[in-house]
Amino acid sequence: MTAITSSAASPRDYSLTGRDARLAVENGLSAAQWYHTDVPRKQMKELMQRSDQPAIRDTIIWLAAFVVSAAGAIWFWGSWWCVPFLFVYGTLYGSSTDSRWHECGHGTAFRTEWMNDAVYQFACFMIMRNPVTWRWSHTRHHTDTIIVGRDPEIAVMRPPDLLRVVLNFFGILDAWHAMVDMVRNAAGVISAAEKTFIPEQEQPKAIRVARIWLAIYLATIALALYLHSWLPLMLVGLPRLYGAWHHVMTGLLQHGGLADNVTDHRLNSRTVLMNPISRFIYWNMNYHVEHHMFPMVPYHALPKLHELIKHDLPTPTPSILAGYREMIPAFLRQLRNEDYFLKRALPPTAKPYREELHNDNPVAAAAE
Repeated sequence: MTAITSSAASPRDYSLTGRDARLAVENGLSAAQWYHTDVPRKQMKELMQRSDQPAIRDTIIWLAAFVVSAAGAIWFWGSWWCVPFLFVYGTLYGSSTDSRWHECGHGTAFRTEWMNDAVYQFACFMIMRNPVTWRWSHTRHHTDTIIVGRDPEIAVMRPPDLLRVVLNFFGILDAWHAMVDMVRNAAGVISAAEKTFIPEQEQPKAIRVARIWLAIYLATIALALYLHSWLPLMLVGLPRLYGAWHHVMTGLLQHGGLADNVTDHRLNSRTVLMNPISRFIYWNMNYHVEHHMFPMVPYHALPKLHELIKHDLPTPTPSILAGYREMIPAFLRQLRNEDYFLKRALPPTAKPYREELHNDNPVAAAAE
């Protein structure tokens, strides 16, 4: 891992309708040809094979954990014994749903389409991401990964807003913006940014979902007032705040501190080796280079894909802690110089893609 800096003419414009959005299209960064490791067709076909069994098994465990933790929280409500149950419930609600909407949104978790759709809708509600908006938003994220002005899902912009990063560990800003978007959509308003990636014929669906969600939240608030208890809100809505910590912790590692405006996922994405519990919560999205390179490979096959192509990828970050040890100093440097980033070193067995992305020229490497 090395660090690169360059000098840019002006600050980055992350608006989806601004200067950098236009430049990305003009410079060929939008919908560009991305690098992919060569994988024999037969092996890739096997890896892309969808199966209900792994996802059904994991979903039964997931739903059972929801039921047990919710039951414990209800049973012990009013005493400190409810806290560990709420911790588990909140983490499942506010973090594991982030990976579930993601995988089911790709349509790869289950082989059966309605199962993907059911878990997708359920998870989207909990993570407070409109299922219509985010399906199209995430399509853009994969098409233009960390391309400034095109990718609507860049978690940490440059220079980084570290206060926002810290607050999001408690879901505060994300949940607030999600509520604002929900109310705006429920009022029939699609923003200018949303219109850049949601097809016009899909926009009424986003409005309809927002209205259903708003009704559910209002009913939950009404029930809490009727019972004179916070418990309904601790089970619906608030877990998005107190349970967000894990999905933020793992999500920041996906691209944090790495290159932007490059067309090689090995340079803008990070694979991190994680413990089994985090991998279950995260549904193997710690294999993030592999996922971006081959997004139609199901989550349960990503470890096999990693073993198959690791000769062509940067050495994986050995742990969550190691990821933060390299990422936090990069964020601090970017406060002083937004063009600073961590350059992923490829192994000798790797195949470079476009010399200007891999050579030691800092301007070419950082700014393409």
